[in-house]
Amino acid sequence: MRIKESAENYLETIYMLSKKTKYVRSIDVANELGFSKASVSVAMKSFREEGYIVTDADGGITLTQKGLSIAERMCERHNVIAGALIALGVSEETAYVDSCKIEHDISEESFEKIKEFLAKHS
Repeated sequence: MRIKESAENYLETIYMLSKKTKYVRSIDVANELGFSKASVSVAMKSFREEGYIVTDADGGITLTQKGLSIAERMCERHNVIAGALIALGVSEETAYVDSCKIEHDISEESFEKIKEFLAKHS
């Protein structure tokens, strides 16, 4: 199933925040992405309804297996593509910014070939 780029970014952000702190709230996601708390609240409601996250009574956000799967895939894409760009001589800062754009649009076939290439040449 294909979800929108914005949803992928939200899920990846929740995942990355959960690696830094055990308790992730909507305000943390809003601050990280630079969005309003109201916008994030609407998105979180949708994610709950679609089964990507669960929230506790205090507003803590946890990815479900469905949400975690997408978030981990996007994080892997982000890091692998950035690594490939860095290997080509792109600055680290630019590589991570560009990889955030590429990760959503690259085909699975191209992504797998990049991973294979990096594995052979690192």
